[in-house]
Amino acid sequence: MLADAAAGISRSLVIRGEAGIGKSALVEYAAAAPGVRVVRGGGVESEAELAFGALHLLLYPYLDRLEGLPGPQSAALRAAFGQIEGPEANRFLVGAATLTLLAELAAETPTLVLIDDAQWLDRSSSDALLFAARRFHADPIAVIFAVRETVPPFMTPGLETLRLDGLPSAAATALLDERAPGLTVPGRTRVLTESAGNPLALIELGTARRDAERAGHADPVHEVGPLPVARRVQESFRTQIAGLPAGTRTLLLVAAADVGAGVDTILRVAGAFDLTAADLEPAEQAGLVALSTDRLTFRHPLIRAAAYQQASHHQRIMVHRRYADALTRPEHADRRAWHLAAATTEPDERVAAELEDTARRAQHRGGAMAVSAAYDRAGRLSVDPAQRARRLLLAARAAYDAGRPDRATRLAAEAAALTDDNGIAADATHIRAQVEYERTSPAADAALALTAAELVVDDDPVRAVFILTEAVCCARDAGRRDLLERAVGQLKSLDLPDDSPLLPHVAAQIAWADLLAGRCDPAVDAMAAQVREARTGTADYLHEVVAAFSGVLLADDASAAAVMDTAADRARAAGAVQWIPYIMEPLALAQLLGGAFLDAETSVAEGVSLGAELGMDTQVAVLRAVSVWTAAVAGHEDRSRALAADIGPLLTERHPVHAALVSWGLAIGDLSAGRFDPALELLDEICSGTVAYDFLLRSVPDHVEAAVRGARTERAAAHLPAFEQWARRGGAPQAAALLHRCHALLAASDDAAEEHYLAALRLHDGVYHRARTQLVFGEWLRRRRRRTEARTQLLAATTGFDRVGARLWADRARVELAALGKPQAAQHSDPIELLTPQELQVVRLAAAGHSNKEIGARLFLSPRTVGHHLYKAYPKLGVARRIELAQLVL
Repeated sequence: MLADAAAGISRSLVIRGEAGIGKSALVEYAAAAPGVRVVRGGGVESEAELAFGALHLLLYPYLDRLEGLPGPQSAALRAAFGQIEGPEANRFLVGAATLTLLAELAAETPTLVLIDDAQWLDRSSSDALLFAARRFHADPIAVIFAVRETVPPFMTPGLETLRLDGLPSAAATALLDERAPGLTVPGRTRVLTESAGNPLALIELGTARRDAERAGHADPVHEVGPLPVARRVQESFRTQIAGLPAGTRTLLLVAAADVGAGVDTILRVAGAFDLTAADLEPAEQAGLVALSTDRLTFRHPLIRAAAYQQASHHQRIMVHRRYADALTRPEHADRRAWHLAAATTEPDERVAAELEDTARRAQHRGGAMAVSAAYDRAGRLSVDPAQRARRLLLAARAAYDAGRPDRATRLAAEAAALTDDNGIAADATHIRAQVEYERTSPAADAALALTAAELVVDDDPVRAVFILTEAVCCARDAGRRDLLERAVGQLKSLDLPDDSPLLPHVAAQIAWADLLAGRCDPAVDAMAAQVREARTGTADYLHEVVAAFSGVLLADDASAAAVMDTAADRARAAGAVQWIPYIMEPLALAQLLGGAFLDAETSVAEGVSLGAELGMDTQVAVLRAVSVWTAAVAGHEDRSRALAADIGPLLTERHPVHAALVSWGLAIGDLSAGRFDPALELLDEICSGTVAYDFLLRSVPDHVEAAVRGARTERAAAHLPAFEQWARRGGAPQAAALLHRCHALLAASDDAAEEHYLAALRLHDGVYHRARTQLVFGEWLRRRRRRTEARTQLLAATTGFDRVGARLWADRARVELAALGKPQAAQHSDPIELLTPQELQVVRLAAAGHSNKEIGARLFLSPRTVGHHLYKAYPKLGVARRIELAQLVL
């Protein structure tokens, strides 16, 4: 790792194992590496509820560099550290700022970031550090997390892991003989067995056993019994602590109750118990703690745990109370609140109010999990049931925002059970609904959202709009017309002001029910108005996404993509990363259905990357359904079918709209390869299914072509009336062009067929669909021996398919050309197709004039990684300079 980092290849590693197994030894080994800057931090158990506490300690020596970060990142990090007042810090922007700051340090000299005891990092700090660690690629930096296995576990998806086991027998024996010589054979055997190769256990248990044997005492290892190794070692430490003077034990308890406290604070609290630094000397002589000018350090975290746990509950309460008395300065308000909470055993509104203030400060800093923990404890200490319910609801919302769905559901249910307030019950039910989208299905989300909306539909119609919008979207995803009609019924009953900006969106959501039931006439105008409204850029993310879906449903792909491009840019700039996977869904669909396959794959890649990181399994599968289609049209049939097999079962169970998209993608593979019968069977299922009037209605032209080319003309027009009604009423040129192609394929006379083909070509506004029409038109012309005209159409089709990377379609067109006696060799595709999705994003932004630093801030990459992507892209594109990109790409 260290060698790779020095060579400019970023690496991250998680070292996992039980207490005492040697994680810290490896961390110390890494820290001693020559020629690297070491940036070191770690988790502290007593500070796990302080938002960004660990990150602040890690980056504190480099805060003078914040001015050099992109503005939004700098502001987010300053807000997270409490340096500035202003808008609430965004946790994703804090992660991006961490990435940029560490990357800039690495640009100066190879850098090693060491995080020990990562299991005790506050959630905000761990999120920021993991966000950064996953995005280093071409920077001379290595990141190491040392993690003790705990319950719940510290999750590090996407990072390489090294699990440490016990020492092998020979090494364990050698270590024991070195550190605890003179053991009897039975004692030696017992220690080797009980320690299970754990180095700390070998040393501590071996030493204890040796001392007991020399003193003629009972066997301390045997007394501990069959406990886990860490517990055995902790019991050994507890025994050592129990032998210390009472004052020393109390002073160790004071130090253990707040590991982050400085020596001055520890001694001030100890003074309340008439203790001084002299009382610490026996613990120092025993090697349990070390004292420096400003810090007291336990030799091992298990010693701290033993010092805290050996005290009685009353003693702990007294120590926490003394800390609360000592921490009176404003900058200590959060630690004081938590000490008060630890010292309080029954409801106390004063303490609850202080914790609520802590929660608000944590919210301003962007620490969602710290917010949840503080509101949760404040709720437990609330005297008034209504206050308790309100605080627990706020804890539930923060837990959901932090990506802790189980905790969010539990707290939401508890809050709702404590009150008759419909607003609280509605919000609690809405949180549970949002959790169910990923946990169960969109249908479960819609059902709960409807229940939530019913509680506020009369008293708070604005809140009801947002909840019902979610219900409509999820009912559509699930193909549940019954739930959709219920949601629309509630939307119709809302009493909104005549000037409410939500009215166009409400009208469009009502219109969805008509369109998805096959009633185009009453739906189109309201949906088109919503799309126009969204293009002004004044809507919130939710309604922008919904408007983009309206555009896709109307075949207004350009408008849908424009709305989502704007929303994506805003979300990236604001760090609203949780919205990006949802934004990428309608964007990728609009690009896919418009024939921009490489753009669709780029959108999918960005959405999948962030969705997987955020635990959005359902949304990731929804996005990957687009890839089934793009892989099929590109001729990667094995990949297309493997991907369909992977995500198909989940989508069939949860998300029938995109399950049908998967089937459509497979049908495209069959159709483009000339396998008309299997394509027809798949398309029949789509066009006859429960979601046939969704954007899947746009599969009807493929159904017509498969039936006609497969000589099954009796089935060709089965679904055409619905498509024709939609195409004529929707008004999109692309829809009208596809309708003309269908009529051309089914025309009873040559004159009528040719008229429809030519009309379609006049209306097409995309390369792919134009090429599809040129292909079938060329085939039609060849069969009528109009060879020159056929060749013209087939050559144009081949060129178009090559241009968009539709290889199987291009091969089919070449077969037709060969039948004319004019075989054409396969053409090189557009060089842009050689780029990865990430490279394409970087190249396009560079071509638009953005610097590497600006591109990095926008895509959450380090500037050096941006440069690496450009370095790899240049030879693929055949350019040597950045200035050449604009002409090639834009």
